[in-house]
Amino acid sequence: MRFAPNEARRRLLAAIAAACSLLSCTRQPAAAPPLAHAETAASASTPFTAGAVPHGDHNPHHGGVVLMKGDLHYEVVLDPTGRAHHVYFTDAVREELPASIASDVVLTIRHPSPEERIAMQIDDTGESWVGAGRPVATPLTATARLAFSINQDPYWIDIPFSASQPNGR
Repeated sequence: MRFAPNEARRRLLAAIAAACSLLSCTRQPAAAPPLAHAETAASASTPFTAGAVPHGDHNPHHGGVVLMKGDLHYEVVLDPTGRAHHVYFTDAVREELPASIASDVVLTIRHPSPEERIAMQIDDTGESWVGAGRPVATPLTATARLAFSINQDPYWIDIPFSASQPNGR
């Protein structure tokens, strides 16, 4: 079957648009069809958490702000008291990863006063990086630069301090 050039181009563009929508990070999980038997549900498990779709969950699990580097999600929890800033890492479906997935984690808080460099350490449970510093009196004007390496690939990002606060405070 042959198509006219305009028809072929239209079909190609429609196929590309469909592929892009399928690969979109913001798509919602499709509703599961009803199961005929209870044992079918148990056998229908996948490598991902039941119902989990890669990049389908960007909600903070620890009260911070969730960001991404490729398929890696990380949650930054900044503490205005300065006592315990945290960074948590999760995979594409938000399954927790050990803190050791990253290295060279440093948090730099830029206050109106001189900036403060905080060398982060893996916490006692091994689930997050944690560091302490000075209190942040004005979170609305402060920023935080998070730097880390994954597989020896350095990365950094600047975050408004207030972004990781409940209600932006």
